[in-house]
Formats: sequence, C-alpha cells, structure tokens
Amino acid sequence: MIDLSFGITFPKVYNVYFLAIISTMGGMLFGFDISSMSAIVGTDQYINYFNNPAGAYQGAIGSALAAGSIIGCLFAGWLSDKFGRRDACQISCIFWLVGTALQVSTTGRPQLIVGRMLNGITVGVCSSQVPVYLAEISKHTVRGSIIVIQQLAIEVGIFLMFFIGYGCKFIPGPSASFRVAWAIQWVPCIILQIGLPFLPRSPRWLAKVGRTEQAIEILARIQAGGDRTDPMVIAEWEEITTVLAAEREAYPGWRKFVYNGMWKRTFAGFSVQAWQQLSGANVMTYYIVYVFLMAGLTGNTNLTSSGIQYALFIVFTLATYTFIDKTGRRPLLVYGALGMAVCHFVVGGMLVGYGVAVPGGVDGNANVLVRVSGSPAYTVIAFSYLLVIVYALTLAPIAWVYAAEVWSLETRAQGMAIAASGNWIFNFALGMFIPSSFRNIGGKSFFVFGSLCIGAAVQAYFLYPETARKTLEEIEYMFRSDGPKAWRTKPGESRLDASAAGVESRKASMVHEEGKTQVLRKDGTVGTPDSEEPEKKEVV
Repeated sequence: MIDLSFGITFPKVYNVYFLAIISTMGGMLFGFDISSMSAIVGTDQYINYFNNPAGAYQGAIGSALAAGSIIGCLFAGWLSDKFGRRDACQISCIFWLVGTALQVSTTGRPQLIVGRMLNGITVGVCSSQVPVYLAEISKHTVRGSIIVIQQLAIEVGIFLMFFIGYGCKFIPGPSASFRVAWAIQWVPCIILQIGLPFLPRSPRWLAKVGRTEQAIEILARIQAGGDRTDPMVIAEWEEITTVLAAEREAYPGWRKFVYNGMWKRTFAGFSVQAWQQLSGANVMTYYIVYVFLMAGLTGNTNLTSSGIQYALFIVFTLATYTFIDKTGRRPLLVYGALGMAVCHFVVGGMLVGYGVAVPGGVDGNANVLVRVSGSPAYTVIAFSYLLVIVYALTLAPIAWVYAAEVWSLETRAQGMAIAASGNWIFNFALGMFIPSSFRNIGGKSFFVFGSLCIGAAVQAYFLYPETARKTLEEIEYMFRSDGPKAWRTKPGESRLDASAAGVESRKASMVHEEGKTQVLRKDGTVGTPDSEEPEKKEVV
C-alpha cells in the first residue's frame, strides 16, 4: 500500500460537513472549467484569436473536457480501490495542473483541446469518486444533503468563474483576457490538494481492504464522536461486515456488475447520469450565451443575463439541500424531467414559430443563425431561467446522489466510475452536437431535448426504486429480483434503526445482568470491552 502522505502525520477532521466541503472542491474544478469556456466563447478576444471556431470545431473545444473525463472514469475505479477514495482524487490533481498550464500557454486550437482533455481526466476521477467518498462517510439520514454539496460546489465554481471570465474580458490585449481567466483554475486545485490530507479515509474502503481497526475508529468518530459503544455505530458495523462477507463471494471481474440482478443497479447508475446530460442542461451551462443571442441579447447585457442563471442555479440547489432527504429521489427525478420538458418545448416553440433567420450570424457569431424579438424573446429568456431552476431543484443534484447510492461495497468505486462515464459520454456527445444543431436545425434542438426529458421521467417512474434514508447496505435489497416494484417504494423505513434499537436492548440487558456494555473491539467483533482501552491513533 503506497502512502501518499510520505510518512507525515496530518491531523484529521471528522466533521462530515467539513469533509464534504473539502472533498467537493473537485466539483468546483468541473464548474471552473465549464465557465472558463461559457464566459469566454462570446468575447471578441476568443473569436479573433481562435479564428471564430464554429460547428464541429467549437464542439470539439467545448467537449474536450468531457472526452478527458471519460478517460478519467476508465481508471478511476481501479485507482480508488487501490489507493482509496481520498488519495485517488489527490493523484488526479496532477493532470489538472498540467492541463491548466497548457491552456494558459496555448498557441492555437489543438493545444487548447489537449489542455482541456487533461483537465477532464481530473474531473472524471473526482466527479466519480467524491460522491463515493461522501456516500460512504455519511449517515443514512442525511446522505442526500451531503452529496448535494458536490453539486453545489460545481455551481459555485460555474458562478465564480463566469464572472471572473466576464471581468477578464476587459483586460486589454489579444489574448491576456482568457489566459488570466484560465490561470485562475489553479486555485481550487491547490486548495483541494492542501485540504485532502486532513480528511480521514472511507471506513467502508478500510473494511474492504482489511484495515479493521482503522475502519472502526473512523466510523465511530464520524458517527458518534468516537464512541464505540453507540448502538448506531455497532449496528452499522455489523451490517457492513455482513454485506462485505457476502460480496466477497461474488463473481470476479465484469460479471459482478451483471450477476444476480446486479445489472439493474448498473443500468440505473449509468442511465441516471446519462439522463442528466440528455435532459439538455448543457445547453444552459455551456451555451447560454448562444441562447440569449437568439433572444436578442448581445455584449455585456448577454454576459450579465447569463450570469444571473448561474446565481439561480446556486440558490435553488441550496433549496434542494433542505428537502432532498425528506421528499426522496423518485419524485424529484420524475417531476423534474417533466418540468424541464415543458421548458424545452416552450423555448423551441418560440424560436421555431417566431424566429427570423440571420445568415451571417447574430452579432457575428457563426453558431447562432436565428433570432427572435419582443414577447417571444422575453419568453425564451424566462423559460431558460425556469429550466435552470427546475434542473437545480431536481436532476442536477439527484443524479449524482442516486448514482452514488445504488452500488454494493465491492462495486462502488468502479460502479460509480461506470455511472459517471455515462454522464461524460453524453456530455461529450452533446458538446459536439449542440453548436452544429444550433446551426442546422436552430430552435428544433429544444424539441429533441424535451422529448428526451419525457423518456427520463418514464424510466425513473418504472425502474428507479426509492433510496432516500436507507443505508447503502439496505439499498441492495431494493434492486434484488425479490425486491419491491420501483413505484411502490418510498423514503425511510430503514432497518438500521431497528437494528440499533436491538443493540440498545442488548446493551441494556447486559448492563442490568452483568454490569457491562457492548463495544466494538479492535478486531471488529462486538462484545464486552477489552481489558485495555482501545488504542486511539491518527489515521493517515
């Protein structure tokens, strides 16, 4: 086992919200990279320096991040299982530092594409393994709200970088504006690298690799302030070890993702991430500037209006944080997809029904060849904002939460990498598709995405069982052949609460009869305390 701390002992912080904030800096990297393009693609400096890239070429630049992310996902699972969730993210940061350097020093389109692909490798690893880490350290009652912090970090990164890019627009010179903006992408990566050594490892990963004492220590510290006698800690550890023992008898290699009904979870994890992209969200995150050009907004007005939608993104994701574990995953996925479909159809209807062709491109942009004005333009702007609001409340955070929850312990790292690859494969495809579709079919592009949203709602209703407020081990039952129908499941009803009550009952009985209580021993067994106090040690 390679120790990336190089023998240095770092103090650990066990507050789960602190762990989430630091680890989700990986999500902020993703957000920074999105806005590093969306705020720049409409500027004169970018258009002139890169010779007004349009259609497939602009698609290649925009989707290069997703292409790199697919590569990152391919080895993210192996990296996470080998070195742990935390250290996998630490290793991947190397690609971000190099990729950003290439973007800052770019001399043309090819170098820019390569730099963005290297950044994408980091995003592929972090986007797949940070949710795994958060899912494995969180209490089942708040797991959804903790993982939502990942999506919130993405959106904060988008918002900050967009206005950084907007401000850099005013830097004089042919290329200084976007070079300075892209250089600032180093900041969140450095913060992530500094913060990661202060995070403990995932207790479930430690249990998986046989480091029992450390796993128990971290589980107790995170869940109960270090109290190994806490009934919930004992019940959760018993559940982890029971499931892990069964999973070690599973088929090796790729078969573990399809055997004994496991294909249902593989399909659910991959497809929920794919739908997040196929819902058309990238139209608003990557190319909102183009949409607002169609609505007649140009120059600084366009950039400012585009920035408002990123602020809405943050505000309404924060709102999701307050109810995600109460409402459940299924209703948000179903009704969110239907709400987005309505928005797409309205925007498409306005552009097709009232659009006027602009052969030379609106404001000289070769990707935007149609324009509306008056009430139809206001409707396009309003429903673009509304689409972002619905997305922020539903598919944006829930897709990451649900994909992180459906896997077993033996498959979680590689499984989440498979799920995230679904996100990045379609992210790449749509990044290539959107500029060309705007040029060739204009507003009809939104009809395509509206139809896909309806497909997402149908699948979520019939095939996605509810996972909210259930332990990761309990979710395994939801996907078994003898499990309940997806549409009959609901949040809560966790067996862990009953197990903890049983531990509490046994504990009270032992205290009454023998004057002793139950504790998790160093070897992972449950019983009366050892003659010596369990050794407290820092875990690196």
